[in-house]
Amino acid sequence: MSQVTALLIALLTLSADPLGPGDHFRSIKVGEDARGYHVHIPPNYDREKPAPVVLIFHGAVMNGPMMLLFSGLNEKADQAGFIAVYPNGTGAAQLFLVWNAGGTGRILDDKRPDDVAYVDALLDDLATVVNVDPNRVYATGMSNGGMMCYRLAAELSGRIAAIAPVAGTMAVKNCNPKRPVPVMHFHGTKDKLVRFEGPRVKLSGLALYKSVDETIKTWVEKNGCPDEPGVVELPDTADDGTAVTRKTFGPGKDGAEVVLFVIDGGGHTWPGRRPPIKYLGKSTKDISANDLIWEFFQKHPMKHPRPKTKLPE
Repeated sequence: MSQVTALLIALLTLSADPLGPGDHFRSIKVGEDARGYHVHIPPNYDREKPAPVVLIFHGAVMNGPMMLLFSGLNEKADQAGFIAVYPNGTGAAQLFLVWNAGGTGRILDDKRPDDVAYVDALLDDLATVVNVDPNRVYATGMSNGGMMCYRLAAELSGRIAAIAPVAGTMAVKNCNPKRPVPVMHFHGTKDKLVRFEGPRVKLSGLALYKSVDETIKTWVEKNGCPDEPGVVELPDTADDGTAVTRKTFGPGKDGAEVVLFVIDGGGHTWPGRRPPIKYLGKSTKDISANDLIWEFFQKHPMKHPRPKTKLPE
């Protein structure tokens, strides 16, 4: 990173003027790297009241603005009053970005950017410009971004209250959260990119990613939830070739739940949203991920309060 870039980042950080409703871009320094993220603040944001934050992680070979369009979560943020944050991974030309969510083996993972440190720094920076409720910081994401949610739950559980991955399972081998982290997971049985059953071949030394069942079992155990879920087949209201079953494990420790939506016939898609290309498969219209995610997050603030960061006058 050049000295000019470093100076610009330092000036941005020092100014730290409070942000108001609208769309903003922030740049931060993580180690020797310049990293950025996008922030959408809803029209009803009141600087005097702590606001919930939803981190929204893009999939591989995407970026924050693409994820905004893919998920449609700005509209939900405006309705519900949460701050929507779109972090950017690393990669080529700020367009084809990925997350170090695990899955490539320890040697390669250790050489990739420390995206947990990046999110930690992002939250520190965000708290200097908006009135963040530190007990209501959540994470959702698609595919590789969903895998990143699981890594944050495992390694940054002191800051992430709950997660809601879509079409992305666990890719990290070690999972030792400091507290129970409620999980809501959405996955299609016909997902061609992150297969419900896990990868076809597990190469020696590479974890790649876990199956949906392995992932859910891990978090049921970590959250101290009952092994047997409550199972509900949801109404098939849309003639779109899909059907949805909800499996709820819990409550466990501190009221934590693990909720799995199995989308029979669903592809690598965001429930309730039309996929940008047909190759990704079918997207169910029987449910809205955006509505369900926010309902779940509202139920699960952090049980052990974190201190607030005071905004500059």
